[in-house]
This record gives sequence, structure tokens and C-alpha cells, in this order.
Amino acid sequence: MTEAAHSADVHPFDDAVALDPVAEGVYSGRTHPAYANMVGPFGGITAAVVVRAVLDDARLLGELLSLTVNYAAPVADGTFELTATPVRTNRSTQHWTVELAQDGTVTTTATVVTGLRRPTWSDTEVAMPEVPAAEAVPVRPMPDFVVWARNYEMRYVEGALPDVDTGAQPDSTTTLWVRERPSRPLDVPALAALCDVFYPRVLRRRGTFVPAGTVSLSTYFHAAADTVRAQGDRPLLATARAGVFGGGYFDQSARLWSAGGELLASSHQLVYFKERALSA
Repeated sequence: MTEAAHSADVHPFDDAVALDPVAEGVYSGRTHPAYANMVGPFGGITAAVVVRAVLDDARLLGELLSLTVNYAAPVADGTFELTATPVRTNRSTQHWTVELAQDGTVTTTATVVTGLRRPTWSDTEVAMPEVPAAEAVPVRPMPDFVVWARNYEMRYVEGALPDVDTGAQPDSTTTLWVRERPSRPLDVPALAALCDVFYPRVLRRRGTFVPAGTVSLSTYFHAAADTVRAQGDRPLLATARAGVFGGGYFDQSARLWSAGGELLASSHQLVYFKERALSA
């Protein structure tokens, strides 16, 4: 949106992803203080802005199928420019590149695939974890200094953010019920943001704070936009775990399920972390 103050009459998420068209495929946006992170904005809101730019483009074919965001440099507070380019359009799919720049310097690159969803045979091999109902799990917010997390109601079934008494853990899994706060019906840009709602897995394994940040995030959207919207403002079940830690990086795999048990999206990311090696 423009450099004017953010509107108090609009949900913070919609305010944060609002874009002003500049030319075909070119948009102007502005960071939102409610989604601030340690360095730059919450990575999920940057992903959602990329999605918003593609979905707002008149050249769009179909619905969002996949998204990869590469966080090349921190996004500074203030205005930015997004350029979305459909590099190839086929009969069923469309391939996009997106760049986010500030003062002529690219800070974020992304690729997006959209396409037509056709009626075919379908099946889901993975099952939603068996967990207590959302209302049976207490809300456990993140610390106040994690500004962006205030936008989400989090109910941890397992793997809450460690505290001074937690200690190192043998497993990195986190499972939680989560939804936006204040309440807002789910849509595809919001789902893209929610795929990055997990704190870094290395914090869980090490049981202490370790500097970390996402390098690359890929998300796959399994449900049609109508199915996503049918979720309304009910909590989603989100679960994530790492596979390998080492060399200053780790991976994270996540799945997000609707309240009715349908797999809406899955994501995979590579995360940088900084910690000295343990002594032999």
C-alpha cells in the first residue's frame, strides 16, 4: 500500500499484504509493524505478499499450486516494489517469477506455479495426527518480543517454544492448533503465511535460543481455493519437524490440516542457524 498510515479499519493481515498497482505486473507495498521479526518482517508475511501479487494479476491462469520464496536479504522497514512475471503459460499451468526490491536492490526472489484444477481420481495417503480438540488445548503465546506471533492464536499439542527449564530434546516435532488473531476467514495468502508459523526447529532440539532464519521456503497447496475458504476462521492443525541439522543449516517439513481433517498445504524449508560446534 502507499506510504500513508496503515488503516485501523482493515484486518492487520489484509493491511500488510495490500498492494498498489504501478504498471502491469508491478506493485508497490509497505512493511507492516504488526508483522515485524528479529531482522525484517516475518517470512510468512513476505510469502503472502508474493502470493497476493500473483493472484491480483489479470494475466493469472487458475489457482495457486506451489510457491518457493528465497530470502536473499532482510527487507527493511518501509516501502518495497514487487515485480511479477508470467514466464510461461501452458494449457493447464502457468509459471511465474517474482522479485521484491527496495531502492533498486533485490531482497527476495520467488517462483510461483498456478494452474487449473481438474476433476480426477484423488486420495490422501497421510493421515491427520490424532490430537485433542482445539478448545481442549490451552493458548500459549510466544514471548512479547516476537511481534509477528501476536497475530496468531497458538495452542501447542506438543513442542511448545522452549524455556529455561526445557532442555535439549531428542525430537524436533511441534504440533499446534493455530488461527489468526483477531479472527479472520482463511484464504490462500493467509495459508501461505501460516506455513511459516513455526519457530526454528533448532530451538526445540537444543532447548535454548539459537540465531536462525529461513533461507528458502517452498509450499505446495493441495486444496482448491474454495476448500480453503470453507475453513472459515476455525483453527488449523499444523505440524512440523526437521530431518537433518549440520553445517549451519537444517531442513523443516510441515503439514497444515483443516479443522475437518483435509490436508490443505505442505511446506519444506531450509534454515540457517549459528552455533559453535560441540567440543569432542
